[in-house]
This record gives sequence, structure tokens and C-alpha cells, in this order.
Amino acid sequence: MDPVIIVGAGPVGLTSALALARHGVPSVVLDEGPGKDEQRPARTVVLREDTAALTERLTGITLSDARWTGWRSLRRKQELRQVTFDTADPGPAHLAQHTLTAALRAAAEEERLVKVAVNSRLDSIEQDAGGVTAHTRGPKGTWWRGSYLIGCDGPRSTVRKLLDVRFPGRTAVERHAVAALRTELPWPGEALLHRMAPWRGAPAEITARPLPDDMWRLDWLLPARSELVTPERLVALVRDTLAGWCGATPPYDLIDTGVQTVHHRLARRWRVGRCFLAGDAAHLLGALGTQGVDEGLRDADNLAWKLALCRDHGESELLLDSYQAERRTAVAARLRAADQALPILRGGGGLRAYVPGTARGHDALLTDGHLGRGPLGALPSYEASPLAPDEPAASRVVVGTAEGAPVTDVPVTAPDGALVPLRERLGRGRMLVVLVAPGTGVWDRRHWLTAGVMPRLAAAVTALPLPAELLVAEGYPGAVAHTVLLIRPDGHLVTALGGVRPAELYEAADAARGGLPAPASGARRAAGRSPEDGVAETGVIEAGVAEAGSEERSAEESAGPEGAKAVGRGASEGVVARPAIQAVDAD
Repeated sequence: MDPVIIVGAGPVGLTSALALARHGVPSVVLDEGPGKDEQRPARTVVLREDTAALTERLTGITLSDARWTGWRSLRRKQELRQVTFDTADPGPAHLAQHTLTAALRAAAEEERLVKVAVNSRLDSIEQDAGGVTAHTRGPKGTWWRGSYLIGCDGPRSTVRKLLDVRFPGRTAVERHAVAALRTELPWPGEALLHRMAPWRGAPAEITARPLPDDMWRLDWLLPARSELVTPERLVALVRDTLAGWCGATPPYDLIDTGVQTVHHRLARRWRVGRCFLAGDAAHLLGALGTQGVDEGLRDADNLAWKLALCRDHGESELLLDSYQAERRTAVAARLRAADQALPILRGGGGLRAYVPGTARGHDALLTDGHLGRGPLGALPSYEASPLAPDEPAASRVVVGTAEGAPVTDVPVTAPDGALVPLRERLGRGRMLVVLVAPGTGVWDRRHWLTAGVMPRLAAAVTALPLPAELLVAEGYPGAVAHTVLLIRPDGHLVTALGGVRPAELYEAADAARGGLPAPASGARRAAGRSPEDGVAETGVIEAGVAEAGSEERSAEESAGPEGAKAVGRGASEGVVARPAIQAVDAD
């Protein structure tokens, strides 16, 4: 089958290519530039626990040096909150966007299933029943043929314009002056949010976030309809802020500056036939600490395994539509929460500023956005996904992770006996089945792999309608012994069952694959047993696992390129907005 065409070689486009390759799917990335990324230390990305783990899996790099060691929030001279991160609760990773892109590009160069075509600017798309044809112009302008196409080409997406997809929303929701500098602050490694700083002329909100190599990114919230930020004004902000925190202005090296203008926009459609939108081409967000790149990487991870299943097992409209149903719904909820909080947080002072508890309530909202918690920042959950089972299984149990939510990264034993993080096994072209079996870690794998419930569970996994890997965990939050977890390739929980229930496990996996064509009848059987023959297993693994019953517990638009055309499905709607960025944009 033809490769997947990916338009755009930024973090989301390259992540899409690498995620597809991990599922065994080839791709070609159309990069309109020369293959070199601009070095902008003031343009940074914050990665939460799931997207940081995804980046580490795809690139092989470690982000431990980029993680915050703590979080601190101040109001005037009062400290409202302090959070300390550790290995059990790691902080977000914060790095320059060009550093992330370079790591992804280096990994793509080493991946045989990824081809990056530089100086390739898209100007037309044609769709038919068998695939997508894209034409690029430039020194090596040519036609490219693919099975699907993913538009990861940013806020002014050519793909979105060619598909006639509207991109409504709000322009210039917030503006921040931004600086990247090297200096010493009183809170090494900790991110800081300071509201209503006590020195004269201080902006309403200042954020300091550490970067690797003893660098910091500082953000100053600018008033609405403020004038252009001159270099002199920005230097004054740096000096006054450092002096306010340190008592006197310490030595500093100003590396990069800019102005970040935050827009809130959401594409009406994320799928048009065989074409999809991801990242900034599909959504723009960033107010109150939320992160657009973070959500874009989730788009890539969500879509990759679905395209891989369709490529390997036949197409399913339900599976392809589930990308928009899940991801657009999640991002829309994030945007809605931010839009609802903005009037509360930015509505001015007055008597409300002195109401008891107001400051701490505001601080909690902002902390949620920056740290990835609550409605502004929590990891997305797809409990209403069209891929969820129609009816709860009779043996369904409640664990610490809700169905549709990202699983907790617990240690698991792989088929080869290695003890690895659960997230390390994600994105390999198969689902995961995890048996919770306390006590197995102290026994040699050969003693429990063929004992108790394991042979029957292994047979049930072999009989599933799509590839799956069987893993064993000593424990999982909220789960008792013999709980069986079914996990999607992108790390979201499908269901948790009490005991080995082959028929119910099969039904849940069948729902999660979104109505793909049924496998051959022989694939439904393993070890002489079909899923319909299943009865809950209550035996005890020889490693000393206690017996468990089945008790249930509770961007802005601009005109498209001249002469561009799109052949395929789409609505003829468009929006044009004036650019609002007044200086160098910094995400």
C-alpha cells in the first residue's frame, strides 16, 4: 500500500511519521523548507507526562534534564502554593522547540520507513477511492501518491484551505512579552508564577520556567490593546523583574526575545475523506498555561495506530471518524474551559480581588493549566469514544483509571522477562493486555508463565481480533489480583475485567478496533478454545498470587495559494483574519 503523506516537518508532522513507523507504516514528510530549523530559544514547548514519554520512545533521548523540580506561585509578596516533583510524580519537561524538532528529525533520518522531502511546498490535493495524490512545487516539484494525508502544516495550513475547512475562533486572546536568558534565580529548577508583583510597573502576571543548560524563559502578560513592545521596554522588564526577585539585578545573558500572541481556534472538521488535520492546523490554544504542541503530539499518537489498523486489516469508517470524535472533543473541552476561566482571571480587580479565597481560587486555575491538571490541563479521556464497548462487560471492574483515560505508567514484565515501564510498550502496532499478579516479580518467569491463569489468558490474547501483547504487572492503582487490563496502542484504557474472561476480552477488543472487517474464523481460536467458551478463571498462579473473584468495584486565516485546488469532500467555508503578531512569535 502507498505511504501516508504528511504535510509539515514540525514537531507534530515528524512525530506522526515516527509514530506510524513504529506501527510499521511508511510515510513521506513534505517539508517546504530546506530541512534546517531556526534556532529560537524563546520559542519553547512544555510536555506533560504522556507526551514526554512519547517523545522519549520515538527519539531515544531522555528528558530528565528538562524536567522542572518544582512549582511555586506567588501573589504580591505572599506564597500561595509550592509543589515538589520527584520520580513518582515527575514535573513537566520544558525545552526549546527547535531542540525537540532536531531530535525528531534526527530520529526520522535513521528510520527507513520515513522519507523527508525538503523544499516541497504543497499546492494541490486530489482524492479518490484508493488514496490521495498531492502535488508539490519547488525545485523538485512532483506528484506524490499516498494512502492517506495528514496536514500538520501549522496555523495557516495549506491542507486546511485546500479542503475548505473553516477555522473559527478568537484572535489575540492573550499577548506575552517573552525572553530567554541565562542567569541565576532564587529557585533553581523550579517554575514560578508571580501575580501582582509588588514592584512598580510590574505586569499583572509574570512566569519564569527553567530550561536546560541554566537557561530560563520569562513571560510577561501584556495588557489588552497594548502598544508594540520595544527592545528598550523588554530590557527594562528583564532588569526590573530580576531585581524584584533577587534584590538587585544579577548578571544575565539575554539570548532571545519575542512576543507570543495566543489565539483560540478550532477547525470545524478534522477529517475530509482520506485527509486529516493535526496540531496547529486543527487547533490553536495556549492561554492560561495550556500547550498547543502538547495537544498536537496527542493528535499524532491517536491517529497513527488507527491508520495502521486500516492499512493492515481493511478500512473502517468508524475507526477513522473516531480520530475527530476523540481529539476534537478533547481539545474543544480544553478551549471551553480556558474561555470560561479567562473572564474570571482577567476581569480586573475591584472588590472581587479582595473576597476571601479569590486569590487561591485563581491560583488553582492557573496551576492546573501550567502543570497539566484539572479541566485546563488534565490528560484527555475518551470515555464517550465511538470505540468504547456498547455495554459494560459482566465482569467489568473499576480500577484507578477510568475507561478511556490514559493508563498509569507502572512497571510490567514483558514476554522476554524484562521489567520495563508500561508506556515503553505502547505504540508498537498492537494492543496491550496486562494481568495484575502481585508476587510474580520474585519468581523466575518460567515458573509462572505456564501456570495458573496464564495459559488460558495467553490463549485468549492469541484469539483476539487484532495483534496484542501480554504483560504482567505486580500491581496497578485500584486493581486487585487477577484484574486484566485491555489498553489501546496510544495508552488509553479500553476496559478492566475481573479474571480471565476470553469472550468479554474479545468483545472489548473488537469494539476498540472500530468495526474493521472480521478476521478469519480460525483467528478466533487459540489452544482449542474460542472466546465464547470463556468462564472466569479463579486459579492461583504458582508465584503466590492471591485468588481474586469477579466482584465489581466501584490561527489565523490567510488566503490560500493561488491556483491551488482540492478534489474531494469538504465544505466551502472560509475565514480571513488580520495578523495580530507584532513581533517574533514564541510558542
